[in-house]
Amino acid sequence: MIETPAVVVDRDVLERNVARTAEAVAARGLALRPHVKTHKIPEIAALQLAAGAVGITVATIGEAEVFADRGAADVFIAYPLWLSEAKAARLRALRDRASVAVGVDSADAARHLGAAVPGLEVLVEVDSGHHRSGVHPGAVVPIAQAARDAGLAVVGAFTFPGHSYGPDAAAVAARGERDALVAAGEALRTAGFDVRVLSGGSTPSLAATEDGGATEVRPGVYVFGDAQQWELGHVDPSDIALTVLATVVSVHDDRVILDAGSKILGADRAAWATGHGRLLEHPGARITALSEHHATVTGVPLGLGDVVRVVPNHVCNVVNLVDEVLVVRRGEVEGRWAVAARGRNS
Repeated sequence: MIETPAVVVDRDVLERNVARTAEAVAARGLALRPHVKTHKIPEIAALQLAAGAVGITVATIGEAEVFADRGAADVFIAYPLWLSEAKAARLRALRDRASVAVGVDSADAARHLGAAVPGLEVLVEVDSGHHRSGVHPGAVVPIAQAARDAGLAVVGAFTFPGHSYGPDAAAVAARGERDALVAAGEALRTAGFDVRVLSGGSTPSLAATEDGGATEVRPGVYVFGDAQQWELGHVDPSDIALTVLATVVSVHDDRVILDAGSKILGADRAAWATGHGRLLEHPGARITALSEHHATVTGVPLGLGDVVRVVPNHVCNVVNLVDEVLVVRRGEVEGRWAVAARGRNS
């Protein structure tokens, strides 16, 4: 018997998601470089690489170290790093055991990076509409020139279409991604750079990725799915591989309470989301309130002791809240996977 609350991964669904996405991306002539910050689990990265991924994407040096130590040979740190002396030493050591590229979005950062880790491969980050880090595509050349002058190897450009996470937003984000990457690539080539990689992609925009822009894509959530992707229509409930097993501990006329709160489900709730999470077998139910150890559910008649599978809103946060996940196949616990990169935030 599984004690609740517990994070559970259905291996059959996981493997199907990994294989299906790898095949779909390959059929488009694109390279797949999944973002492993979603799962932080080397065993899942191994499945992705075996299915054809060209490498992995991470957010931090710490994540890169964990996965390189477990056999990942090609790592892109999709982040505009500003290195301390300690981080520079770690990045130099990391490069001794894996092929490493990093993001850059300013001339000053490029010069700082080149002084610390000469010869490192970099991609210039462009803003395709998400308005986080990244520069206008028209501003990539001075950054690339500064990087080259600092001894870095400029191999292309990348973007994150994060504004795809919203109702009816995927197609608009995919078009913005294509336009930004095309413009950045043309500008870099005109300036004499050998553009090998134009990197984009997110889970919600993946199917809408337009031809002629990205050469590789970096989705992450696709391996598990979550309530956001379900609500946006990008995944079917049958494709959700990770759930939080929870028990009904209190019953009232208009609600039931589960033993899973924000400390295992995470607290993310987009403005457009209809709840703090959903129940996999009860699609009409919603989690209407969330405390640290309580989830309030409406819209379903459950009794004390009933066990349900909760689909969290944002699966990336959930995995980072636990030390391990239970792996099940056809309802039977097959093993446990450590969340090896948990807490590696720098």
